[in-house]
Amino acid sequence: MVVGGGAAGTLVATRLLDESARRHLPMRVAIVESRDSIGRGVAYSATDRRHTLNVPASKMSAYPEDADHFLRWLAAHGREVGEYDFVPRRWYGEYLEDVLGIATRRATAADLHVVQDRVIDIERVGTRCRVFLASGTELAPADGVVLALGHLGIGTEWAPSSLRDSSRFIADPWPPGVLETVDDDQDVLCVGAGLTMVDVVAALDRPGRAIHVASRTGHLPRRHADELLPVMEAPEFSSDAPGLAELRAVMASHLGKAKRRYGNWRPAVDSIRAITPKLWDGLGADDRVEFMARDARAWDAARHRIPPAGAELVAAARDAGRLVSVTGEVVGATESSSGIAVELTDGTVRTVGAVVNCTGPCDRPERSADAFVGALLQRGLVRPGPLGIGFDTCQDGRVLDRSGESSAAVFTLGALRKGSLWESTAMPEIRVQAAELARCLVGPAVTNPVRPRDQYGLVVSTTADAADMWRQALDRIRRVQSGGPELLAAAVEVDPAFALGHAALALLARECEAEVDALGSLSAAVDALRLRADPREISFVRMVEARLTQTTAEGDRELLRHVREYPTDCLAVSVALPTIAFSGVAQPLEDAWHLVDVLAPAYGDDWWFNSLVAFTRQEQDRFAEADAFAGRALDADPAAGHAAHARAHVTYETGDHGAGLAWLDAWIAEHGDDTNHRAHYAWHAALHEIAMDDVDAALRRYHSQLAPPFVTGARALVDSVSLLWRLRMLGVPVGVDDVRPALAAVDRCVFDRPATLFTALHAAIGLAAVGDLGALGRLESFAADHENRSFAIAVVPLCRGLSAVAGGRPADAVGPLAALRVMGLRRFGGSAAQQEVVEETLLHVLVASGRQPEAAALIGERHARRGSPLDASRLVALKR
Repeated sequence: MVVGGGAAGTLVATRLLDESARRHLPMRVAIVESRDSIGRGVAYSATDRRHTLNVPASKMSAYPEDADHFLRWLAAHGREVGEYDFVPRRWYGEYLEDVLGIATRRATAADLHVVQDRVIDIERVGTRCRVFLASGTELAPADGVVLALGHLGIGTEWAPSSLRDSSRFIADPWPPGVLETVDDDQDVLCVGAGLTMVDVVAALDRPGRAIHVASRTGHLPRRHADELLPVMEAPEFSSDAPGLAELRAVMASHLGKAKRRYGNWRPAVDSIRAITPKLWDGLGADDRVEFMARDARAWDAARHRIPPAGAELVAAARDAGRLVSVTGEVVGATESSSGIAVELTDGTVRTVGAVVNCTGPCDRPERSADAFVGALLQRGLVRPGPLGIGFDTCQDGRVLDRSGESSAAVFTLGALRKGSLWESTAMPEIRVQAAELARCLVGPAVTNPVRPRDQYGLVVSTTADAADMWRQALDRIRRVQSGGPELLAAAVEVDPAFALGHAALALLARECEAEVDALGSLSAAVDALRLRADPREISFVRMVEARLTQTTAEGDRELLRHVREYPTDCLAVSVALPTIAFSGVAQPLEDAWHLVDVLAPAYGDDWWFNSLVAFTRQEQDRFAEADAFAGRALDADPAAGHAAHARAHVTYETGDHGAGLAWLDAWIAEHGDDTNHRAHYAWHAALHEIAMDDVDAALRRYHSQLAPPFVTGARALVDSVSLLWRLRMLGVPVGVDDVRPALAAVDRCVFDRPATLFTALHAAIGLAAVGDLGALGRLESFAADHENRSFAIAVVPLCRGLSAVAGGRPADAVGPLAALRVMGLRRFGGSAAQQEVVEETLLHVLVASGRQPEAAALIGERHARRGSPLDASRLVALKR
């Protein structure tokens, strides 16, 4: 039984029906809603096109595992919008109604009943509930009741009785037509300056009318950015339960980091959204009270922003003098035939034709005027949450009764959990809660022990022998070891109808150049789907098909959809994230970091995923945390290649070169023969040797571990050639003939038409190393004309700078290379250690151009951040 048919209730019903369809489980779902439509509620019943969503369309999917679902629905209904468009709310109401309809048709074993009525009381009988309606009807006892009330009614406790009793007081601005009762020639007072006020202004603003906005702070809402901003990593706290003082200090620092990095504070505010419930739970009672008194309004203003169009509408009214913001609360009101005179705490009196309550909904059950909420409190079925906000709940959404015991039958979600979670009022939280609540209500799925499964419990539709080879292949891929494609090839030979095996081979051919007929394997996978496959395997094959046959953007979109729907599909996750083995989807690093955090709950303390977290944390400069995750992974599996890679980065970026080199050499000696990226670990060891001012050791390592025939293909360019170039920049006599063999091991098309900025960076270095100025010029022209403007922005100055270096004109190289460093080398992708080759080149040309003070400043900056014997000796030499 779902009480309430707004967004929250509709999503709960939808997810229950989805569970029924997925498990072929008979189920009866009832929604009780007093309105004549489902999915709209108060928020999405708006008919005015100026009443838009307050977040971009790309963040409003009903399914957290399918981020583009709403965008696809809009496109399918002839509404082509961008991912950062703020669409009319009524469209979203139509979308939710359609989502429920599709789920209903798909769940053939379930029955959905919509009852247009109002619940007035609930009585718990054992583990079930009796539900009583305003019409006098009693519904059949329900095994579970979900209180999807949206909110606790309109809050008017702030208004003096003289105002509440006035006919000119609009307590609730949302009923259809209520704002139309205000005469066009009358002024209006809005009490409250939040999101509701913006909607009221949109409806009432017109020439000749003054709209007064009274609030405790006098501040108008903050606006959204004008474009989609990057997803920023969450800040790092000293513990899972930092106090309010630490929260304030860390967030102030985090806001500063966002402003420096993006020129915008908003990514920092948004970055803690996922961890807000944990932070709120960790605050003591006194800290919570202080937060509510001193910080809550500022936080809400920063978190709950208005779309640019709404902000411009408010600004236009303010600039024209039609909107006046005042600081003060209402203390009295006197009604007359011509209007109502409202007295504020600042002593002023505003005479208007109507006063509109824009303070938002009531959030405290004991103040609610809703009779049903009063009945729940009187029966003791619920109790107020922390600070008296919402209902008190368990982690799974079960309400706590008057005595603090959880009910086996009564749940809630959304705004009613704000006291327990704080961040619980917006769609990203509600959709997750709805999915989790549905699974909780239905109970765990009964698995079939006969069907083979992988390491994470996912079905593998094949024979026992082929499934065992599949698991072995996944283990080798997770450890960054060789042999994965060979095991998969053996698996499909044992079972030619193994669709997942064929698709995985096709994927590895595309992503890491496995010697496989990619399209032939894809065709075999599609054919095998007709014989046997479960939904996850079907989704995997379709994702691989998109990555092989559609555009990069479409392939990335399908991969992310699949990963969100099946977060423990470790092969798909491996491909989605940039690591030593895979380049990841074409996204900002911050998006990859965010994806790791989203997927983490599905893995717990899994050694492989800890390896990925370790690599992510070092990219975020959270080195202690990265090393801890790497250590846990290596303790569980000493051959964990991703963890070893993360530790190599940590020791380098923290200046722990001696210990890092010793550990890495020992790991390579024990596990290097099994890895298919041995050269990259050797490259990391050589960087340690260079940092320790032992370039001779690095050169010896090149000849013994990084020179052809030990290394071929992309690694020969990215690791071998780049190392030789670094050594040359440090004064080691590395000649053209030393570089040519490594370049010869690389496919020529890499230099002519590099697919990524990262590849272009290393292609340019390779061409400069052999003095091929003509090829550098062609690469520059290719970049200048590339459809991706980042190529022109980054690769063109790189080619110009390297051409000057190779042509013996170091002074001419300083400008473009210095500009690249200022612009930010992260644009090239890869790690900071890999991007550092540009900085080393800049240092070389500064010294060669006689600009020693600038070189010393650059080295000093780096040495302060990450000390090394090499930089220490260079600083001494430069300051002589």
